[in-house]
Amino acid sequence: MRSAKRNGKAGNAPAPAEPTTVILCFEPGAGPEAARRALKALGLPGVPDNRSRWFEPGLLTIRADGAVPREIQERLAALPGVRRVSAMPAGHRLVTHAFARADAAVALAGGAAVGDGTLTLIAGPCSVESKSQICGIAAQVKAAGARVLRGGVFKPRTSPYSFGGIAERGLEFLACAREKTGLPFVTEALDASQFDLVARYADMIQIGSRNMSNFPLLFKAGAHPAGKPILLKRGFFSTVEEYLDAAEYVLLGRMLAGADRPGLILCERGIRTFETSTRFTLDVAAIPILQECSRLPVIADPSHAAGNRKWVPHLARAAAAAGADGLIIEVHTRPDRAWCDGDQTITPEQLRVLMGEMTALAPFVPAPRGSA
Repeated sequence: MRSAKRNGKAGNAPAPAEPTTVILCFEPGAGPEAARRALKALGLPGVPDNRSRWFEPGLLTIRADGAVPREIQERLAALPGVRRVSAMPAGHRLVTHAFARADAAVALAGGAAVGDGTLTLIAGPCSVESKSQICGIAAQVKAAGARVLRGGVFKPRTSPYSFGGIAERGLEFLACAREKTGLPFVTEALDASQFDLVARYADMIQIGSRNMSNFPLLFKAGAHPAGKPILLKRGFFSTVEEYLDAAEYVLLGRMLAGADRPGLILCERGIRTFETSTRFTLDVAAIPILQECSRLPVIADPSHAAGNRKWVPHLARAAAAAGADGLIIEVHTRPDRAWCDGDQTITPEQLRVLMGEMTALAPFVPAPRGSA
């Protein structure tokens, strides 16, 4: 007589139901009592435990056993203080679920967009030094084909004695460059206290590689009421899985803010390996992998990966050939005199030549002005 069990499982026993992640967004001011009602509606203890997480203020994630039927989701949505309910299989991410199926292309001022099927060039100096410097570079990178200006005003430096940026004065100079050229600009915010200030000026806010694991900052960036697009750089010690989890914090913030689009761009900027001939190792394979795992735009930063300006064009071409949605490249009129990262910075003329070469590599690259 055959055993009723195979591989240690009862032959007729149904497979265990896959758990579900339920995400609840609450109205402003909804407190712990609203969370307790939601937990009880799912048959869970009213006190949050290891199956739930309360993001202050106003977002609760719950790991429920099995599927959550539509009627229970509707009951949750009808609870006092609940604004939005979403459910997805546990282990899945918002970057791969319904939220990412919304239009993920990021539109910026002046008709610029990232993830619209063209290779978008973001270019400018590592750091803003003066009004004349950033306005002059902005005009030159625009002529070379850039659609977005970059420039740092808050700089995370390894040494506390290195130049750390000129703060709000730099934001004012970037805004002047935007007015003169029409280029939207992206700049970095280092912590939550800077977000209001940076969002008042910038068209897009960068979270750098050192902050990729600053999860409270990521959540607050996504939930910020300004709703500015976020450019998230991969941490140089991070795996693709860890990077996607970091992106998830931003998308949870977006959900709390009631946003229908992710407004998030991923940037592969090189990871630290045992190789020392470049500053970092550009993980070209991560570009198609990230695009397969999500519908978020993926760009590459060949400047930080190379650490040496002579390798920047090579890595830029490799990223474009791998299907990157854009490039962010450091450009300065006099790289040897740049206040920050001059070794990896190219000139506007070198950028123009590079973009001219890229049109042959990828016909979707906008040709620089004045080229044949």
